[in-house]
Amino acid sequence: MIEVEPERFEEMVVEALDSLPEELGRIMSNVAVTVQHDRGPAGLLGLYQGVPLTRRNASYSGALPDRITIYRRSICAICASEADVVDQVRRTVVHEVGHHFGIGDARLRELGW
Repeated sequence: MIEVEPERFEEMVVEALDSLPEELGRIMSNVAVTVQHDRGPAGLLGLYQGVPLTRRNASYSGALPDRITIYRRSICAICASEADVVDQVRRTVVHEVGHHFGIGDARLRELGW
């Protein structure tokens, strides 16, 4: 386990989001990414809550933003170095963004995320 200061961890999340392909960023819609500084429920590293883009239709309007939550302490608990945290943050962000695009857990695992 490694301890990463909250501000540094938040920077890692921003860097992970910034590293996504530009075309994905352009089509992400109505989603907020937040950092929770305690552990995630049931050991989750991240959580997507919302309506995936693939399930939205013409009647989708006025909805609250989808939410992607990244859990700092859960990620730090499984990492041995800051470099491990950077890698795990990126993997977790990509995984949760995948859910926003309608990709399920099984397919994300097949893809290595």
